[in-house]
Amino acid sequence: MIDVTVVLVNDGYASTAIAPLEVFSSAGVLLNAFAGETPRPQFRVQVASLDGQPVQSAHQLAVSPQTSISEIEKTDLIVVSAIGLDVDGALAAHRPLLDWLCHWNAHGAGVAAACAGVSFLAEAGLLDGRRATTHWALAQEFAQRYPKVDWHPEAFITEDAGVYCGGGVYGVIDLSLYLVEKFCGHDIALDCARSMLVEMPRVNQAGFAVLPLTSRHDDGAIRKAEEWLHAHFHEDVKLEGLAAQLGMSPRNFERRFKAATGMKARNYLQALRVAAARRMLEQGARSVQQVGSAVGYDDAAHFRTLFKRHTGLTPAAYRARFGREAERLPAGRS
Repeated sequence: MIDVTVVLVNDGYASTAIAPLEVFSSAGVLLNAFAGETPRPQFRVQVASLDGQPVQSAHQLAVSPQTSISEIEKTDLIVVSAIGLDVDGALAAHRPLLDWLCHWNAHGAGVAAACAGVSFLAEAGLLDGRRATTHWALAQEFAQRYPKVDWHPEAFITEDAGVYCGGGVYGVIDLSLYLVEKFCGHDIALDCARSMLVEMPRVNQAGFAVLPLTSRHDDGAIRKAEEWLHAHFHEDVKLEGLAAQLGMSPRNFERRFKAATGMKARNYLQALRVAAARRMLEQGARSVQQVGSAVGYDDAAHFRTLFKRHTGLTPAAYRARFGREAERLPAGRS
């Protein structure tokens, strides 16, 4: 039996505690019950708060724990629920949690969090030099706040040396199922997903992101370059020519562009094109080749490769998931 501790935090998202509790408690149990078989629970779950007292969620829901973190005597896995957007306030209010997480991780317990709750792991130093993810909208802020972390905001889930991170609030379901699979195997995780009518864990969240293609900076020349790229990305862009227009050498242009935007100019151009292609696919464009040509890629195979690299999905799969057709209910449903 695997011991799991789900940690409640004040002013957080209750679903990021309740969903892991229900997923872990259902593993080996729910589908067995449906099939009339003997339940085989895989996890023993305890719910704790900092002091053992009920917490108030971000939406005024009171949630009561079973115990306090100091009373936990055994745990193999810890899942910390997600906080709201006041990261500084949450960290200050839950400062004792950081040492507690470090203690258990040093004693072999896995530690997991999703969305803004990942800040607890980062603040505790558990993510230094490790791969991590968070909600795509928080990625830039967290990268600045925690520069020692190897951030991968395109990923739904990261795992590095027993520390697990998930993307957005409802990405905690993906993270929980990933952990079921990690600790109990694929078959039990699949049975758990089937019984709860959810998909197996997704691995990439870039397709859900509204990519911020500009960042705050004071380099006026690079701002002009960004504006030019926004207007001409669908053309045959020569970055060397753009650098010349701005009176820079290609090498100096690349250096200044990355310093200002955090991206290489060619990657920025690719991101612009993929963002435009996503919008076209979302609006129901039928031909992937035409979409590629419209955003500057006449080579359809090259376009598919780049699109999948940025979004984690092929153009056709992206259209199926996010296009207008995807909004329609299956035949016979109402």
